[in-house]
Amino acid sequence: MPKTPPSEPVQERIQDIDLSQEMQGSFLEYAYSVIYSRALPDARDGLKPVQRRILYQMAEMGLRPDRGHVKSARVVGEVMGKLHPHGDSAIYDALVRLAQDFALRVPLVDGHGNFGSLDDGPAASRYTEARLAASALAMTESLDEDVVDFVPNYDGQFQQPAVLSAAFPNLLVNGASGIAVGMATNMAPHNLIEVVAAATHLLENPDATTADLMAYVPGPDFPSGGILMGLDGVKDAYENGRGAFKLRAKTSIESLGPRKTGIVVTELPYQVGPERVIEKLKDAVNAKKLQGISDVQDLTDRKHGLRLVITVKTGFDPAAVLDQLFRYTPLEDSFSINNVALVDGQPRTLGLKELLRVYLQHRIEVVTRRSRYRLARRNERLHLVRGLLLAILDIDEVIQVIRSSDDSETARTRLQQVFELDEVQAEYILELRLRRLTKFSRLELETERDKLLAEIAELERLLGDPALVRAQVAQELDAVAETFGTARRTLLLNAAPPKARTTKSAAELQIADAPTTVLLSTTGRAVRVDLDGDATITTPARRSKHDAIAARLVTTTRSEIGAVTSAGRVLRFTPIDIPAVPPTSVGLGAGVRVADYLGLSDRTEKVLALIRFDDDTPVALGTRDGVVKRFVPSALAAKPELEVIGLKSKDRVVGAAPAPDDAALVFVTSDAQLLHFSAANVRPQGAAAGGMAGVKLASDAEVISFTVVSSPEEAVVVTVSGSEGTLAGADAGRAKISAFAEFPGKGRATGGVRAHAFLKGEDRLRLAWVGLEPRAIGTDGAVRQLPESAAKRDGSGQPLDAVIGSIGTAIG
Repeated sequence: MPKTPPSEPVQERIQDIDLSQEMQGSFLEYAYSVIYSRALPDARDGLKPVQRRILYQMAEMGLRPDRGHVKSARVVGEVMGKLHPHGDSAIYDALVRLAQDFALRVPLVDGHGNFGSLDDGPAASRYTEARLAASALAMTESLDEDVVDFVPNYDGQFQQPAVLSAAFPNLLVNGASGIAVGMATNMAPHNLIEVVAAATHLLENPDATTADLMAYVPGPDFPSGGILMGLDGVKDAYENGRGAFKLRAKTSIESLGPRKTGIVVTELPYQVGPERVIEKLKDAVNAKKLQGISDVQDLTDRKHGLRLVITVKTGFDPAAVLDQLFRYTPLEDSFSINNVALVDGQPRTLGLKELLRVYLQHRIEVVTRRSRYRLARRNERLHLVRGLLLAILDIDEVIQVIRSSDDSETARTRLQQVFELDEVQAEYILELRLRRLTKFSRLELETERDKLLAEIAELERLLGDPALVRAQVAQELDAVAETFGTARRTLLLNAAPPKARTTKSAAELQIADAPTTVLLSTTGRAVRVDLDGDATITTPARRSKHDAIAARLVTTTRSEIGAVTSAGRVLRFTPIDIPAVPPTSVGLGAGVRVADYLGLSDRTEKVLALIRFDDDTPVALGTRDGVVKRFVPSALAAKPELEVIGLKSKDRVVGAAPAPDDAALVFVTSDAQLLHFSAANVRPQGAAAGGMAGVKLASDAEVISFTVVSSPEEAVVVTVSGSEGTLAGADAGRAKISAFAEFPGKGRATGGVRAHAFLKGEDRLRLAWVGLEPRAIGTDGAVRQLPESAAKRDGSGQPLDAVIGSIGTAIG
């Protein structure tokens, strides 16, 4: 064998490098990569790079909501192989979070299988399946219409969007969290409907202040609900991008059986699971920090949702125990907002107005680029259609020119010369099938030409007017909010949580049961007025919003009271967590929405009255179908909620109030009939009873008002007329105030007397109310003016300047 020649010696190259400089450069490169490529979201679409790549790749794979799920492992593999080089675990973790409805306010991925819970992680990617949620289509729409820039992937083989089109403000709606190098972000989720309302307001009013925007976005709205305590930290976050506040679980004190009381938790602070609460509770009990707890049970299931029942030992005050639970367990947790996001490639700390402005600028650019793209495509198509129409006019000559040509190049050139076409039109005619060149196709082409011309004119008009572009952005935002928006889940309380007591003595844990008055407005807001000594309730000199009283109840802060609803139910609660206002300046605008406070899932169900369970004074109910009933509150069983009238299908309670025997019960119907009779004519009945006939109704009439009058000599009747066919808010109608004493009483189950005369174009009463010191409120809570002079009982009233939404009694 031939000898192998000796290899040449390797030339060594040794370079001296300063270690500190090398470490500094490497660390800066690493920090830059983490900040811009991993941890921080873009302020425009609210997504980190891995989330954006997941949604884009799933859209490219055709995983639409109307198609079947695919294995999550397949999605992870596609994303990792084409777009994201950082490993499958990071991709799957991001995919899981996009599908968790307890993590995102509007989930972007529709997951099938075990995607985890607050206490447990998800199953492996080979066991779960995924597809895009409908909301994700709004995030990825129109990407094929040049609305955003595309950049190369990590190896230059594929293209990926630098940002998604984002049809809704995802960063504010779903929030974000991430830890980079030297900085971090933690953004709270918000309600989509509220954020869109603020965005459209900012579009129309670029100089709007943060306070103006907070009228639409009062605070975060977490997927898990809960109660946000204190809005000062929220205001700080909305002003400068940083702030902190407390989140409390939604709890209620309920009777669990004879002489057994428990604290029931139905909503927890954001990212807090029931197992974590139970663990911390047991640790506090074992450490003797908590007293008065005998048992804790997690009764959470898919049908009823979260339900954590904490049993209180006999002899302990449940409210005092609850105070200690807030202190020693995650039933009360803090949330710190740090709004750090990428703007033009730079990390910035943003307030509410800046976040909305960056997003709106992005959407304006998306709509503008999309319109330009569509305009170009329609011009191209119009160009081809016009060429076809020219060819159809003399189809025989077109065919002759093509047949007599030696090749396609010659045919194209001759078509251009004979018919004055350009190269694009001639080539399109050559490739066209002959069956398209029929008389019917000509009609289609002419229709298409006219349609294209109209669309081109509309697009040119849109692109020529920035105001129209902004209007288009607002219109699309409203459509998304209507499609994907849901009711607020987190209850906002302006009062900060009180400091928990440090003592562990049961006697010292007691909360003072002080006298208080609970006020309920006609717009559904409630406040608590704590009265000391001889203090009286007064109102500000200037009338504020929502200050029309529907119900007033004198009780104590620790007493259990009931809320009578339009569904014929009584919900039990204590007023201790209702916002308190000083008696010297009472305003309902600072109150809590009582529907949210009580957790009413049906938005059509309204609270009509407040009752005390130790009161023997009967309460009267009147329904839309003219039924009347009286019941005694002290006779109700101690249950969390109780039906107090057996309503027929589609019937609703329209009014409720305490009604002693010497009071008058008053019905007002939609066809302007008023009937009143003595409450003594209606005997009190049990909870299950369906009541008795109260007023006789015409075939097309219904009861619009039921009230109880105790002072008939001083009471007045307010009626507002209108037309059933008029759009809401289009016509304020006519209002009339008459003395109640002018209306004669009649027997129960009769038709009453005329209360309002309709003019031409009017056919029904919109509102009616009977009582003392009327105050009218608009649908936005603002005060509305009523006629000052009294009118005849069957008069027609005076025109109103603004629409009235409800009528109640003045506070003072």
